[in-house]
Amino acid sequence: MSLQQPWLIKNGKIVIEDGSIIENGVLLVREGKIEWIGTEAQLPEHYPAYAGPIVEASGSWVLPGFIDVHVHGGFGADFMDATREALETITGFHAQHGTTAMLATSMTASHKDLSAVLSAVDAYIHQEMPFTQLLGVHLEGPFISPKFPGAQNPAFIVPPQISWLQGWMEQHPDVIRLITLAPESEGALPFIAWLKETGIVAACGHTDATYAQIEAAVDAGLQHAVHTFNAMRVLHHREPGTVGAVLSDDRIYAEVIADGHHVHPACIKILANTKPKDKLLLVTDSMCASGLSEGDYSLGGLKVTVKDGAARLAGSDTLAGSTLTMIDAFRFCVEQVGLPIPQVSRMASGNPAATLGITEQIGSLSAGKQADILLVSPDLQIQNVWIKGKAIILS
Repeated sequence: MSLQQPWLIKNGKIVIEDGSIIENGVLLVREGKIEWIGTEAQLPEHYPAYAGPIVEASGSWVLPGFIDVHVHGGFGADFMDATREALETITGFHAQHGTTAMLATSMTASHKDLSAVLSAVDAYIHQEMPFTQLLGVHLEGPFISPKFPGAQNPAFIVPPQISWLQGWMEQHPDVIRLITLAPESEGALPFIAWLKETGIVAACGHTDATYAQIEAAVDAGLQHAVHTFNAMRVLHHREPGTVGAVLSDDRIYAEVIADGHHVHPACIKILANTKPKDKLLLVTDSMCASGLSEGDYSLGGLKVTVKDGAARLAGSDTLAGSTLTMIDAFRFCVEQVGLPIPQVSRMASGNPAATLGITEQIGSLSAGKQADILLVSPDLQIQNVWIKGKAIILS
């Protein structure tokens, strides 16, 4: 259907911005934006002569598109490949699974390789993007702790380098949106304060920081935690550590990878019950093997084996990203953790938008926002995806 022609979804269970559900709901799209949301009974009053295309939802869920702020790749491609073909493969794959916007997430790597990623993403986002929209780059490292490298290559770990960021920002304005770092590393606090001034989100991750060090970092401007519970100092009743700070400090947005491998469902429930409803978000941390068969792959130059649904560094128990999609994470939180659909929708869409400061444009269903919309069946399968009001053809 043409972007110029208004169209609507009717008879859906629409989860709107405040988390409530409109039964027998109608959502009208015009010029790539949501124009009106209401009930089917209200439609004749507002649009008595409506004769455009109609999508019959038949009681399925109508949700805002998912936003993934931590994703490395998919369907055989990695953002570190730094090519348009790789970016199109990744965005095309994840669009099929409900992700309508994402941050291209890098690995801990050399300055040269990270520069190549930034250059590729910068070029890509300034052209028409046919699938999932790239919002910029999430630099996961290289400013992390050698004690918690996870699947990151320790050979490239360095202390925070403001000069690197200054150079990258001069060449690629507004491309870097989020940076993962270890707040206990040398020079981290002034670096975090500088990031806050520049509008880049500072996140703790791959870190051995104590509770006090995280609190000092939050005071300096840190506001986000990547893959909570994973690759960070654990909770202890006498030293709450990084996990304790993330759980207890309401200023911190917390990511979680809900795949059943990274975090036990009970711990996700504890996280959901502890964090404010607007501060918990789903991510995939998906790597290139997502969407492909099990076997041997690589991530950040390290060998990875995918077996029984889990990606691990070859010959070890260390998890190396995931093969997760956002609809899989969504379904896991509803079916295995027991969270209500409106809450999980907020975790997958509204909260990621909030951590990036873009809730006026995307992240929820309300009039005036971009028409990034999902139609999801009662058993939580993707039926339709629209990005900027344009239908994505599902394979």
